[in-house]
Amino acid sequence: MRTARGTRRPASPILFLAGSLAALLTLLLGAGGARAAVLTGPPARTAAAVGAPVTTVAAQPTLRQGDRGAAVTTLQKRLAALHYDVGTVDGIFGGSTLHAVYAFQKVQGIGIDGVVGPVTWGRLASPAVPRPKHTSSAAAVEIDLTLRVVYLTRNGAVTRIIDASPGKPSTPTVTGSFSIYRRIDGWRESDLGMLWRPNYFHAGYALHGSTSVPTYAASHGCVRVTIPAMNRVWSQLSIGERLYVYR
Repeated sequence: MRTARGTRRPASPILFLAGSLAALLTLLLGAGGARAAVLTGPPARTAAAVGAPVTTVAAQPTLRQGDRGAAVTTLQKRLAALHYDVGTVDGIFGGSTLHAVYAFQKVQGIGIDGVVGPVTWGRLASPAVPRPKHTSSAAAVEIDLTLRVVYLTRNGAVTRIIDASPGKPSTPTVTGSFSIYRRIDGWRESDLGMLWRPNYFHAGYALHGSTSVPTYAASHGCVRVTIPAMNRVWSQLSIGERLYVYR
């Protein structure tokens, strides 16, 4: 509408106020809708929520035997905290660290390749924690033939997890409940090879150190661990100690 002088009449104050209120209402509804979408969406899972250690593992590099440095130290400390037999924490990815990684991958049910990549780092952040099957003895040894690991237990808790190679299918390791009845502090030459510091638990079956401990079942019935691993646990084993073998 124009005035007699041909100029536009100012907008009605009532119409201006109504338009402003409508715009404000639209803005508030839009913001509320966006806020509702955020609040009803799935919450983010932080490292603390999934039980990850303070040091994030997502940013760690892929590690393998021969590597050195701070990331290896982080790996060794984490494995040791989880009771895997990692040996000395020295920042060097050597044989003991490799077998600790093998044992960890076996227990977690992931690929057993000794390489610590994203999958293994992820499991290190939130691992499955094994528990002993037998808790009646103050201290005992458990040998899991399916996972191919040895557990040392004390007072109903696993205190050490060791990579092992039990009897192959053609010469399986005997299962059952036994006690260590003989120990030899040194090498013993048997008909089937050399045994380092054997701990006999049934007839000729022994838990012993060996220069060959593959990731698969390869022995003639005994249970092999590495020579450094046997040296580390030798003083923790004793005559009469209970030893359980199961699948």
